[in-house]
Amino acid sequence: QVQLVESGGGLVQAGGSLRLACAASGRTFNNYPMGWFRQAPGKEREFVAAISWTGGITAYSDSVKGRFTISRDNAKHTVYLQMNVLKPEDTAVYYCAADVTPRRTIVVVTSLYDYDYWGQGTQVTVSS
Repeated sequence: QVQLVESGGGLVQAGGSLRLACAASGRTFNNYPMGWFRQAPGKEREFVAAISWTGGITAYSDSVKGRFTISRDNAKHTVYLQMNVLKPEDTAVYYCAADVTPRRTIVVVTSLYDYDYWGQGTQVTVSS
């Protein structure tokens, strides 16, 4: 069992920055890839960013590439999402997720269907 708790959301003006954090507890955090997803009202949940368990491989959606940075601190059991140059279209509930499937290789996971555990989400609102 894995528990994920997101924090750091809020209201920010366009062009501003926020840093989301996702604290994990339960199973060994260091062994599995993590991801961030978001869901805007009336829309499906979409991929934002993902990171391998080592932190050495990352992936981003085209809409956030160059503006968002995913990172992790395995000693603190926490994954982060630094969001810069925020736009109104970034407004959504942001979720972190953990994929605990045993794997032989170091990977990033971009499909939400591959993730096993989800946090409760944190609201990010960007005003124009």
